[in-house]
Amino acid sequence: MNDTGPALVVVFGGRSEIGVEVATRLAPGATVLLAARRADDLDAEVAAVRAAGAAAVYAREFDADDLDSHGPLVESIVAEHGPIGTAVLAFGILGDQARAEKDPAHAAAILHTDFVAQAALLTVLADTMRGAGCGAIVAFSSVAGVRVRRANYVYGSAKAGLDGFCSGLADALHGSGVWLLVVRPGFVIGRMTEGMAPAPLSSTPGQVADAAARALRKGRATVWVPAPLAVLALAFRMTPRFIWRRMPR
Repeated sequence: MNDTGPALVVVFGGRSEIGVEVATRLAPGATVLLAARRADDLDAEVAAVRAAGAAAVYAREFDADDLDSHGPLVESIVAEHGPIGTAVLAFGILGDQARAEKDPAHAAAILHTDFVAQAALLTVLADTMRGAGCGAIVAFSSVAGVRVRRANYVYGSAKAGLDGFCSGLADALHGSGVWLLVVRPGFVIGRMTEGMAPAPLSSTPGQVADAAARALRKGRATVWVPAPLAVLALAFRMTPRFIWRRMPR
């Protein structure tokens, strides 16, 4: 967390397991705002963040897919609570790969939420926070975006696009006082992956949040969760195509 910036933490996707876990790690002494759909039904999440030591906790309505709402929402948050110290983008969908291969609308919906909406909000936040001259932004990519696999290429391609966008945005923010942390977890055991067999080097939302919080404290630009995934990602890039196309999820 940026120690010199204002202690306002905003989690976009404040109902997500990872989002709430990150909020609890950053909560002590901070003002935390959870932004999510059905904001009037966030009592449990608000209570968890408050119990973690937040000075104050608020909930705001947020629909990631409504791109036109991003700018006004961020503007209103800053007007009401002051500059954002840490912004966490924790929303996203896994989607159904089999359905997406036959239903172009579903494929587009996955790409819209996991890439287009992320890029739009990142742009709004970067522009707003650059004006304040300080702060941190946390975005969640995935090992699935390192090299897109046949088994989940719609979700993977969205993460690949997001990862590339974040790489360029991080360079654009260099020297502005704002920095971008990209978190790249592997398989996360939670609601989104319920019913799926865990992959090797899996993690929990709490482990992802711990790694993200540590990386923020250290001012890191990227973090793999768990750390050995960085080596595995290198192996992914070197795997011959005829083997890669048969890889499971």
